[in-house]
Amino acid sequence: MFIDLSTDTDTVFLHSRKAGFTLLEIMISLGIIGVLLITLIYTLNYHLGIVERHETITTASLLAREKIEEKYSGEKKGTFPEPYSSYSYEIGLSESAYPGVSEISVVVRRDKEEIRFAKLIESPK
Repeated sequence: MFIDLSTDTDTVFLHSRKAGFTLLEIMISLGIIGVLLITLIYTLNYHLGIVERHETITTASLLAREKIEEKYSGEKKGTFPEPYSSYSYEIGLSESAYPGVSEISVVVRRDKEEIRFAKLIESPK
């Protein structure tokens, strides 16, 4: 068998190179993937925080609405029963600018969130 060694060295180099990626190409692709993953994790964490805050506000609003619809019994402060024991409330009754009408206000708190509801009612006699 006869091998011709008279070929151009560039041609021999191109044919002898194995198919695949170089180390530089792999490092660049891993860098891009890393940046994308960091962005994805940050965005996910940010939006989970927003969802948690909205859940707290929604629950506090529903609890405040329930409390304001109850008959006012003179109870000023307290906490809600389980599973809402982390929420506290404060009820206030004040006279409004209109004769014979009072304003009942309910404030529901949890951590840093606070929801205020007010309702005009006929003044208790």
